[in-house]
Amino acid sequence: MRVRFLAAVVAVAVIGAPAVVSAAPTTLSPLVGDPAAYVDPLIGTGRGGSSVGEINNFPGPAAPFGMMQFSPDTQGAYAGYQYHSDQIRGFSLDHASVGCTAFGDVPILPVTGDVGSAPWDRTEHFGHDGERAEPGYYAVTLADSGVRAELTATTRTGLATFAYPAGSTPQVLVKGGASLAGNSRADLKITGDREVSGSASTGGFCGKPNKYTVYYAITFDKPFTAHGTWDGSTVKPGTDSVDAPKAGAYLTFDGESVVHAKVSMSYVSVDGAKANMAAEVPGWDFGAVRKATRDQWAGALGKIRVAGRDTAQLKTFYTALYHSLMHPNTFDDVDGRYIGFDDRVRTLPGGHHQYANFSDWDTYRSLAPLHAMLFPKEASDMAQSLTNDAVQGGWWPRWPMANDYTGQMTGDSSVALISNLYAFGARDFDVKTALKYLVKGATSVDTTPGAYQERRGIADYVARGYLPNNDASRGDHARVGASITLEWAIDDFTIAQFAQGIGDRDVAREFTKRGQNWQNLFNPRTGYIQPRGQDGRFPDGPAYVPPPPGKFGQDGFDEGNAAQYTWLVPQDPAGLVTAMGGPAAAASRLDTFFRKLNVGPNEPYMWAGNEPDFGVPWLYNHVGQPWKTQQVVREIATTLFSATPDGEPGNDDLGAQSSWYVWAALGIYPATPGTPDLVVHSPLFERAVLALPNGRTLDVRAPQAPATYVHDLRLNGHDWDRTSLPADIARDGGRLDFTLVSTPDKRWAADSAPPSYRDNERPFLAAAANQVVARPGGTGEFTVGAQRLGGHDRVLEVSTQPPAGITVTGPRQLRLDDRTGGGTAQLSVAVAAGTPEGYYQVPVTVRGGGTSVPGSVIVLVAPENGLAAAYSDVGISDDGDAGSADIDGAGNSLSRQALAAAGLTGGQQAGAAGTTFTWPAAPAGRPDNVVPAGQTIRLNPATRLSFVGTATNGDHRATATVTFTDGTTGQADLSFGDWVYPGGGTDPVFGNTLVARTGHRNQPGGPGGGASIFATTPFEAPAGKVIASVTLPSAPDLHVFAIGLA
Repeated sequence: MRVRFLAAVVAVAVIGAPAVVSAAPTTLSPLVGDPAAYVDPLIGTGRGGSSVGEINNFPGPAAPFGMMQFSPDTQGAYAGYQYHSDQIRGFSLDHASVGCTAFGDVPILPVTGDVGSAPWDRTEHFGHDGERAEPGYYAVTLADSGVRAELTATTRTGLATFAYPAGSTPQVLVKGGASLAGNSRADLKITGDREVSGSASTGGFCGKPNKYTVYYAITFDKPFTAHGTWDGSTVKPGTDSVDAPKAGAYLTFDGESVVHAKVSMSYVSVDGAKANMAAEVPGWDFGAVRKATRDQWAGALGKIRVAGRDTAQLKTFYTALYHSLMHPNTFDDVDGRYIGFDDRVRTLPGGHHQYANFSDWDTYRSLAPLHAMLFPKEASDMAQSLTNDAVQGGWWPRWPMANDYTGQMTGDSSVALISNLYAFGARDFDVKTALKYLVKGATSVDTTPGAYQERRGIADYVARGYLPNNDASRGDHARVGASITLEWAIDDFTIAQFAQGIGDRDVAREFTKRGQNWQNLFNPRTGYIQPRGQDGRFPDGPAYVPPPPGKFGQDGFDEGNAAQYTWLVPQDPAGLVTAMGGPAAAASRLDTFFRKLNVGPNEPYMWAGNEPDFGVPWLYNHVGQPWKTQQVVREIATTLFSATPDGEPGNDDLGAQSSWYVWAALGIYPATPGTPDLVVHSPLFERAVLALPNGRTLDVRAPQAPATYVHDLRLNGHDWDRTSLPADIARDGGRLDFTLVSTPDKRWAADSAPPSYRDNERPFLAAAANQVVARPGGTGEFTVGAQRLGGHDRVLEVSTQPPAGITVTGPRQLRLDDRTGGGTAQLSVAVAAGTPEGYYQVPVTVRGGGTSVPGSVIVLVAPENGLAAAYSDVGISDDGDAGSADIDGAGNSLSRQALAAAGLTGGQQAGAAGTTFTWPAAPAGRPDNVVPAGQTIRLNPATRLSFVGTATNGDHRATATVTFTDGTTGQADLSFGDWVYPGGGTDPVFGNTLVARTGHRNQPGGPGGGASIFATTPFEAPAGKVIASVTLPSAPDLHVFAIGLA
């Protein structure tokens, strides 16, 4: 991937030759007549790469947006089916390409012979030679029993045919309590000799507290001759009912060779499931049901008809479109009844449906626009469904599953999802009620303990313009304050667009301002988006820091890092490019970013397999290099997607990945959430015709496809030298005629840029360094960085207000470069002799453009080579901001408040082992201890010494070298017991003295048990010797907070 892309860039840069128009075919290939014939449901059922292994599509039959996905589950696959597995545990009723364990309710497994003592664990081996999948149909041979299973399905009902080998004992296992996430309750009832019904309660999606109950009814065309139930521990022959989390039943069909089973589901009741079955599959005609569902798919897929010559690409495209139309899922029964977010049964008005399972963080970007553009009726019902959820539950839902909140992922992305649905054509829903709840969730939060919190920390966000990287911003993997702020800024922008669209100008005005909150996290000193701590400061050091082994992303970012998330400003790409120093600087960074295309969350390159990077390739359109957008999109589409089980770059996420590919293949992309803005690249197919609901079409023609680069574009017969399309084209359609060439055309549309929404940009951004260290009577330096954004200033004013004992000198004007808009000023700090050791805040203000940016720098006054000057690690955090420290590499830390309660307060003296020490007074988030790494610490003259600190990750022994004033040396013990369990218990080891035992320690998930600070066995200087300094060993699990002297 990297070699080809860079080769293309270099070739054009060096050769600079004009593009050559490829010879077009004399006639376009015909449009596909039967799109369903090109769908292979086994595509994307394997692994998508090393970062996120499972793609998690499923091969079984389902109707478009169906409630039921009647599909096999393989052993050990957390979302259902894994192509590379060889065992099937059953055919369950519901599935989704999720990233956590979910669904897979009520697996049904046909077997032969005795059911055994643990039928709930029984599986069947299978292979792919006899496996077949197509829209509306799935078949497989179960190798252990020889049963041939065939499945088809309607919206809420499945129909199965089980063909047993001659002479076998046919059995059907109904694993009622075998949901993939486990079951809190399951009940099952056998009625007569042909029916089984029951319910299964499950939930806990990604560790969240959501719950749902699915009801089911199963009917057989033949009577079973024997039956029994189990509860997960005991099989009970002849029993008719069971109520246990692992409830199940076996049914014996002696003398039968073929058994048909109908299974229907409902979220309302068993009676609802039976009514669904009666309405959708009243008979047993397997072929008729299969054909009807396939016809449904042919109609849905026919909304986009393409013309191409590469069968594999046609299969990849139509399978991606197929996967794009699986979710969200029908949630109401045939009579319009559904269970609401308030757990009440409700009834919809005729002609409408309730939908569930919105993977909004994933799907708002590319899936929602596709749904609304092609299926506005269904999309309107989706929007109304979310509105219904909010009315019933009280708050707008994030990642709603069934009829409950999950709050999964960060941001408030169903806000952007409904705004995208509206922008692309979904208009038949209660827009005013929707806006009411969008605004409610964006301005307030439920503080009831244990309650669902749509935007936890929203008051802080509104006050600051960003969410600090603290405990309130903790996600599944780490603190994710930067990700949340970026997503909320997008969400707020989409609220503004939605409000503007329905005529609420006041809301639009307020949220347009909030849509620019990305600016508050752009650090002009590094040129990156970065999280800001509780104290408002950016992190020390470089912006991108490789996460430690075992971490899934960088601190401050959800499933990603600073290099990946800095691009996530789809509402204002022009502002972002300006903040980066202009088009040339941004283009260079993009070139570096795309050296790798699918790296996962820990490297500073593109991760095509995760949604935050979906839109980055189109940023080249904003820097005058649209040909690179065309190249990168094509590279991803043709190297990371394929017509194979492993043919996607990551988890499909309920159609998110698949919908990205659909847009990539069409040559257009929905770039700006909340707007109907479409940007262009190059189509993969010679022609694509999108059938719009008003009877119009969007006809995209590219006779030279699959050539990669655009040489010319005509819109409705007129030249169109732009990389974006008119806002009404998604509604009204039109004709796009591309002329494609095989080498980059650097001139086409290079002078145009797609829309950016720049209202309320700040004139400039500014930030000062966090800390400077200077000794009494010494000096230090720090820098102030600034970047012009929406203003025109060429010179900014810098002022400081140092406290007594500190002076600041240096330039008071900060000049901004005419070309890049950036600049720095270097200031000097002088500390008067005799100034006490400690931390001093120096306010720094940058003014210009009629505005000012306040900040401050911390001046640490400490003796040269003293202990405080050597602090290198943050081990103490405030309660409620645990993530600001990490003493053990696992995110845990000492509690500042608990230390104070135990007698250790910053800046105050304390005693231990016959010595006196001062406990560090470092501000929150600043280094407060030394991790020994060979440092030499100069000390006040003393004859007795004891180290005060602790060890992490077990007990650790070490020795320090003491240097006396006469130049001779000695060895002092520097051994500490573990901070939590010294010696595996609570008593000090290694001769340590307990200095303090805290009531709790801070952990990522909340307070933990206590922690200890120790003093080492004191070192006594020999007679006549005076201690001058100490040289520490290398001991990464020791932490020295103070040195006691006497």
